[in-house]
Amino acid sequence: MINQLIQRIQKTKAPICVGLDPMLGYIPEHVTRKAFDEFGETLEGAAESIWQFNKEIVDHVYDIIPSVKPQIAMYEQFGIEGLKIYKRTVDYCQEKGLLVIGDAKRGDIGSTSAAYATAHIGHVKVGNSVLTGFGTDFLTVNPYLGTDGVKPFVDVCREEDRGLFVLVKTSNPSSGEFQDQLIGGRPLYELVADKVVEWGADCMDGAYSNVGAVVGATYPEMSRILRKLMPNTYFLVPGYGAQGGTAEDLKYCFNEDGLGAIVNSSRGIIAAYKQEKYAKFGAEHFGEASRQAVIDMVSDINSVL
Repeated sequence: MINQLIQRIQKTKAPICVGLDPMLGYIPEHVTRKAFDEFGETLEGAAESIWQFNKEIVDHVYDIIPSVKPQIAMYEQFGIEGLKIYKRTVDYCQEKGLLVIGDAKRGDIGSTSAAYATAHIGHVKVGNSVLTGFGTDFLTVNPYLGTDGVKPFVDVCREEDRGLFVLVKTSNPSSGEFQDQLIGGRPLYELVADKVVEWGADCMDGAYSNVGAVVGATYPEMSRILRKLMPNTYFLVPGYGAQGGTAEDLKYCFNEDGLGAIVNSSRGIIAAYKQEKYAKFGAEHFGEASRQAVIDMVSDINSVL
């Protein structure tokens, strides 16, 4: 799976993924109005507006990016109707040739972790049928419960040839409250990095493992350290753009071959039409604004590689 991602990154020359994290406030009024006219101001109406928003953006960017990253919480807030659109979005993106990173940050223990893994990246047996739940290509995983929590995901990852991105050093301001604490003279995020390398050793796919790491762009010195600790681990890098991370900050996430990392941008792309820089497109052409934002982001990142 990681080789598939690398091939698509090389083909598009775009080491990025678009975060499909739609809030109703991001969606142009003409899109929500049409959905509400059909379904009312209901959960179904909200879900329909999200679907139309996602589809328009994907239709404008699918040919210039390798992957997308829908954050499941943005869909869960609208209940079952939202989850239906999450699945519909996953399927549509895959039909367009995109790899899908399911951003669910799941993590529990034993059979519960196994069930999460089955739901998102595996198959479930129902009678004599073998069926797919959400069917994403990658899944983000929270390692706080240790190996008991992560191993079931790794097992499914290996069996199904899927991928994981394990939280190591996140981009949020308070991440250091736990992640930076010293244990035996080393910060906790370094110890997690060691475990990610260990977990990923049985899931190698060429030069890189199918078990990757989430490493935020907002802490460049830490990403430099983590790149050395995890030379064969692919990084999913949040924090670029709206969260303050710059191309210069995230260059340490990459290896010398220009590979090793994929950078996420969510609102900076899907809500680009709201930015002054892309105001000329207007709300009616929000998909075109998103495409231009992708082009600009790719150029910015490639300028430091």
